[in-house]
Amino acid sequence: MSFAKTTPKPIAIPSKMLDKSGDRVRQMFAEIAPKYDLMNHVLSLNIDRLWRARTIRILGLRPGEPVLDVCTGTGDLTLAMAQSLGKETEIVGSDFCVEMLQIARKKQSKKLPGYEKVDFVEADTQELPFPDNHFQAVTVAFGLRNVAVTEKGLSEMRRVCKPGGKIAVLEFSKPTVFGLRHVYNAYFKTILPRVGQSMSKNKQSAYEYLPQSVQEFPSGEALANVMRQAELTDIKMVPMTFGVVTLYIGTK
Repeated sequence: MSFAKTTPKPIAIPSKMLDKSGDRVRQMFAEIAPKYDLMNHVLSLNIDRLWRARTIRILGLRPGEPVLDVCTGTGDLTLAMAQSLGKETEIVGSDFCVEMLQIARKKQSKKLPGYEKVDFVEADTQELPFPDNHFQAVTVAFGLRNVAVTEKGLSEMRRVCKPGGKIAVLEFSKPTVFGLRHVYNAYFKTILPRVGQSMSKNKQSAYEYLPQSVQEFPSGEALANVMRQAELTDIKMVPMTFGVVTLYIGTK
């Protein structure tokens, strides 16, 4: 399929604290792509599958209307939505890392119900090659914090979403429960980098980048405000697993 697009207008200044330049992030994910899924399931104790499944249930997507999943990575959320919605629904997964998309397409080759309508497209979330007002929902799971300019990514997600459609952001957040918050911080800052780097050798220190990106990225009401600034309304926040992750849903 081919798409026309309009040029996005909003421009914001990227974070100066963490190097989220496109080349650096793309190379980092290219290096860890072969073991990305294994690492996700191990480091999340396999709960990441439940987070995605709950996201799909809460969104209540309508069969037959197109859906876009940006920063799709190896396609887990895209393919889960395809199985949920069936073969009559056009679903697009986009990512700017070719190596991640190669793994997503390999999963798609299993040809489970709904997979035939999935199209994986190489694209930067800050400059999506899709027309205005096309998708009933635009989702992103654990990827928005890797977009160089968050505001620009959200602006593009909003542009391609239909009026009245949903923008859904599933992302790590910061637990507020006292004991859990300390365990969570220790896990992210010490255990995760060591285990991740040992299992998935890479030059870009991906598993040092991960906890830093989570710490610097807004969560809770702060991210809800960023979504409001992107002209999304009726923001809803759904904490999962004691606030380890949060699903944010806004309406165009």
